[in-house]
Amino acid sequence: MKQVTFLVILFSVAFSVSAQDIKNNPGSNHGNRFEQLGTILPTPNEYRTASGAPGPKYWQQRCDYDITCELDEPNRRLTGKETLTYFNNSPDVLTYLWLQLDENSHSSVNNSGYDNSSIMPTRINEASIQAFTGKVDKDREYGDNITRVADATGKLLKYTVNKTMMRVELPQPLKPGQQFIFKIDWNYNIIERTKYGGRGGFEYFAEDGNDLYTMTQWYPRLCVYSDFQGWQNHQFTGSGEFALTFGNFKVAMTVPADHVIMGTGQCQNYPAVLSAAELKRWTAAQTATDVTEIVNLAEATAKEKTKSTAKKTWIFKADMVRDFAWGSSRKFVWDAMPAVVEGKKVMCMSAYGKEAYNLYRKYSTKAVAHTIKTYSKFTIPYPYPVAQSLEAANGMEYPMICFNFGRCEKDGTYSEGTKNGMLGVVIHEVGHNFFPMIINSDERQWTWMDEGLNSFVEYLSEELWDNKYPVSKGPAYKITDYMRLPKDQLEPIMTNSENIVQFGPNAYSKPATGLNILRETIMGRDLFDYAFKEYARRWAFKHPTPADLFRTMEDASGEDLDWYWRGWFYGTEPCDISLDTVKWATLSTESAAPRFGGGNNNNTQPVAKPLLNTFDDISKKRNREDKNIVFATDADESLRDFYWRYDRGLAKVDTTPFTITTPPAVIDTFTEAERFAIAGKKNIYELTFSNKGGLVMPIIIEWTYKDGTKEIERIPVQIWRKNENKVVKAFMKDKEVASIKLDPLRETADINEANNTWPAVETPSKFQLFKGAGRGGGPRGAAGGAGNPMQKEIK
Repeated sequence: MKQVTFLVILFSVAFSVSAQDIKNNPGSNHGNRFEQLGTILPTPNEYRTASGAPGPKYWQQRCDYDITCELDEPNRRLTGKETLTYFNNSPDVLTYLWLQLDENSHSSVNNSGYDNSSIMPTRINEASIQAFTGKVDKDREYGDNITRVADATGKLLKYTVNKTMMRVELPQPLKPGQQFIFKIDWNYNIIERTKYGGRGGFEYFAEDGNDLYTMTQWYPRLCVYSDFQGWQNHQFTGSGEFALTFGNFKVAMTVPADHVIMGTGQCQNYPAVLSAAELKRWTAAQTATDVTEIVNLAEATAKEKTKSTAKKTWIFKADMVRDFAWGSSRKFVWDAMPAVVEGKKVMCMSAYGKEAYNLYRKYSTKAVAHTIKTYSKFTIPYPYPVAQSLEAANGMEYPMICFNFGRCEKDGTYSEGTKNGMLGVVIHEVGHNFFPMIINSDERQWTWMDEGLNSFVEYLSEELWDNKYPVSKGPAYKITDYMRLPKDQLEPIMTNSENIVQFGPNAYSKPATGLNILRETIMGRDLFDYAFKEYARRWAFKHPTPADLFRTMEDASGEDLDWYWRGWFYGTEPCDISLDTVKWATLSTESAAPRFGGGNNNNTQPVAKPLLNTFDDISKKRNREDKNIVFATDADESLRDFYWRYDRGLAKVDTTPFTITTPPAVIDTFTEAERFAIAGKKNIYELTFSNKGGLVMPIIIEWTYKDGTKEIERIPVQIWRKNENKVVKAFMKDKEVASIKLDPLRETADINEANNTWPAVETPSKFQLFKGAGRGGGPRGAAGGAGNPMQKEIK
């Protein structure tokens, strides 16, 4: 206790030096990095509280759908009719409704008109010629053909199509608490997605002459009307995805009789559409302990050759979902396996063609099960009865169903990169069931609220799939290339989806990395996990905004994070903390001439090996140390292939524990004689740090001692409060330091590691402590500066 007390006394040196720097540099300190967000966030109200929770008068709209449609495969055309029941739960009187016609993004007449600015070329070259000539099939017209809009009695309603939006005029005002039933008839030509682009459409397989249909954004659907912006009727231009209203769906899809349909929700008539053998396998799969094929490879391959001209109608129902999507093809192999989440059975399923068989049969459904289990751990228990992954050479997400990529070579083999890419996209797209399908943010306005949050939990899930999984986003060091770009190539995370240049890093990687830094470095796992789960719990099946996330994270953790939201989400400044100078001294009772070590840090000499290998980020290490964690590849040996064994043969895991020290505050009761006795052979180091990047972050120091041992010391970000540009801090160590490294585990996204190290320390100076009258000044640098209570005189 007495030694700790002495340490606290010496720590006061750091603050006196920083205060002196502020005095000498008036007006240069603050950039308001620690100020509260204040009016940057919307004013709390009875719909959304200051705590980040829904208010006592929170409301949201609802729309139920009853849809029938038919796929005309020879003409690649979809025709549909839908009955919509719209519930006005708002306090407002509505005179019209807005619906989304996303298929019009493919129209040459009714598209949004200004989407080409982001995707069409600006230079004359081969790519520009292909883009101009290949974007649209010139022989067919695409987009929604609305043939009828009527009320429940059949009376026609007036409507206006504005690009990708349609306004329907109500026959009379819709008052709060009322509902309105209306009908829409429509049809459209299905676009060849793999040739002309788009999230939905068909893919043609020339080798066997069959199509694979991914039917997404395929029906007129209600826009969101909310308390914070009214109608969200911003045009669909391609980047910003969707804002949708929750409701219940009943959908009947008529397709060729040899097709298999996978869709949102649960099929209501399997006995009518499956063969006796398929139905028997489906029944057995309900209680199976491993993956069961409902439609096997031989059956799917045989159907490719016959191509039935008969029709079957599949009927699906889904409750409390924001959308409905489906896939249809005779090429599908279909497998299933039940998973138990919080005591509830969830049927995990996959569908894929023969081109992906060796990958998807082995991994897809098990990855689906792993994903809903891990996401449930970090958010809320998965509430839906099914979760599905379809291979369709793309990546796109919808409630209970998603479309992914990952195909084998012609001989059925696959590369490790293809396998890892396939696992990553399955985990990511299945994870979208939580963000935004359940925690239903506005993708059109804030892409990062679903892609960023989902990428973060995807990262956690990948880490729990396999401790050596090569994650692409999440660890702080993965984002540094982006953050060191010139300022004119960066936008804040809080940027509208359509205005982002670097879409992947800005909307996916940077927010995911930011949340991981909060979890591992700033808040700690326990506080972060509790607050993040509280956000998910509060806003499940509701419409959250960024302010609701920010406020909930602070409210549930007791951490003031406004400085972090301001810097990481509203700003573009990077982290670049420089270790500028190191000064040192030893405390001794021996007489010696004063000599002080230190000097500028040129960072040209090597330092001792960091605590972890550079690829082994802090999350991987902590996951290994957590005895409660069981990795999927450890629990299920069937997930280990050649690449898994190959990697284990080359890679060594560093399990060396590390130490985090935080000196407690105690009261100094030492006599001067006791101080003299304790001071002998102690080493004092004064470190000067400068904030060269602008983004404030905690300072993490790895001390490597001359005896080869290491210690990690963490200084909270609040050290920058009084001076955001430069801080000086003194440390007392029992052992002599050989080298110093900042951020050894690469946790803070520091863009310049070259200024993070200090070379080997030469023999330090010594100074004598002896009793004297008053408090002496002494040179600044060794044990401190003016006002140091222990530094009487230096000789």
